[in-house]
Amino acid sequence: MGAKRRGAAAPPPLAGGKKRGKREARAELCASLRDAALRERAAAAWGRGEPLRHEAAALEPAPFRHGVIPGFLAGPAFAEALRDELLGLGFRGRCNDLLSLRQSEELGGRPEPHVAALRHALCEEFRAWLSAVTQIELEPTIDISCAKYEYTDVLLCHDDELEGRRIAFILYLVPPWEKSDGGTLDLYSTDEHLQPQQIIKSLVPSWNTLVFFEVSPVSFHQVSEVVAEKCRLSVSGWFHGPPVARPARCLEAALPRSPHIPCDHEILYEWINLVYLDMESQAQIQEEFEERSEILLKDFLKKEKYQLLCEALESKDIRWSRRGPANKRLYEAAEEDSLPEVLKKFLHLLRSEALFLLLSNFTGLKLHFLAPEEEEDEDEDAGEGRAEDAAGQSSPKPDQEETEQHTESNCHRPDQPNNIPEAQDSETQNGSGPPVCAGELRHWTHRHYTLVHDAQATEFALDLLFFCGCEGWDPEYGGFTSYIAKGEDEELLTVNPEDNCLALVYRDKETMKFVKYVNHRSLARLEKHPSRTGFWDFSFVYYE
Repeated sequence: MGAKRRGAAAPPPLAGGKKRGKREARAELCASLRDAALRERAAAAWGRGEPLRHEAAALEPAPFRHGVIPGFLAGPAFAEALRDELLGLGFRGRCNDLLSLRQSEELGGRPEPHVAALRHALCEEFRAWLSAVTQIELEPTIDISCAKYEYTDVLLCHDDELEGRRIAFILYLVPPWEKSDGGTLDLYSTDEHLQPQQIIKSLVPSWNTLVFFEVSPVSFHQVSEVVAEKCRLSVSGWFHGPPVARPARCLEAALPRSPHIPCDHEILYEWINLVYLDMESQAQIQEEFEERSEILLKDFLKKEKYQLLCEALESKDIRWSRRGPANKRLYEAAEEDSLPEVLKKFLHLLRSEALFLLLSNFTGLKLHFLAPEEEEDEDEDAGEGRAEDAAGQSSPKPDQEETEQHTESNCHRPDQPNNIPEAQDSETQNGSGPPVCAGELRHWTHRHYTLVHDAQATEFALDLLFFCGCEGWDPEYGGFTSYIAKGEDEELLTVNPEDNCLALVYRDKETMKFVKYVNHRSLARLEKHPSRTGFWDFSFVYYE
């Protein structure tokens, strides 16, 4: 495996008698790493899962085994020269669901003298020390790169697990740093299902300090958002060794899905802007939707109804539940039994038979038995106001749908909250049985997000988002919904929060979505809207 993986290896020793070049540098590590007695104490503490607190090195077993070595590089001049070399490298911005930062290329082949010297010291002296302490036979190659975190940059909760990774390390080269600056390395406890539970330790970056930890199924950590105008510079990477067995993850299922609620079409005239109930408008909307698979309908509700929703959302009586776990999502969802009556009525509208039919007319998807079948495409029935079927362009054919049914609980969209496991009959899955929906009311504020995760199951589905309380919301704040192709970072579509707007997006089995981390910039909105700490959305998913 080591031969296939790119990594930095220790350079070959110089031939006897060969003089070092003028720009050759040597990284001398702190003397404590050569103290045999301290190394033995550290190995004993690590093996027994006990703490070791020494001025030269500290080891802690909780929430997972990790260590801190202050003054890692012996000479201050070397650390300063290393920092200067690193800042001179080319950095590329990286931004996706999990992170926002600037990262250098892999440092394994960089020729800069201090970078090369650090690499050699890590691969040789420090690797030997780590192997002795952890009793893991570490390979002589490492993955190593440099990262800069600046204002609002963040790395959200993850466990670092990838085959062969055994020890992660971070060397900080930062200016004077306070916990209030953000950028802390936060360590999570885990529950009985090995899911991250809460942050129980935060390590503040410190100049020339190295932190390392064992990569394991419970090594959940994050770099909290940098909220100061400072540069958090670090060198980080992984030592590799024999892979370890990973226990199966706890499976999550989607929110319970339910068929539409029988309801007269008069409910549409009570709530919805009459423009969208006009048959010609619906035909135009469907034509655009079939072409783009998405549409944004502005001023969707009658103004007076929208105003009532916004006022009700400010109610102090609403109970909001935090949704996790942090490696998948963090936001608040409303407990429906605590909602004011007007919000309950709007949720009733979103689940109503009348809206299912209206969505069929908007999209051409068969979300109601009155929606035309695929074979009716050639016989458009505009007189009854039915939209033509879009199956040939965006929706799966019946025989495809049958093969795409899921027979067991899977992890679904990261922004379908709580994902409480459930037992669903096969006929409620895509392509069989009546159309169904699932949804909730969510509150978004600073530090909230959802993540794409590898346990997600993807299906053909229609996403509906309706936004409230977004006045003055800037896309720079985050909180927008991004759609990406599975396994890719490039965005296919971004849906920004906008007052009284209904967003409809039809996604296929290869499309994933996430809500971008709401960053510190969002707090500036409080100056103009002191009572608004974020915004709300009604998030629903409809399945044919």
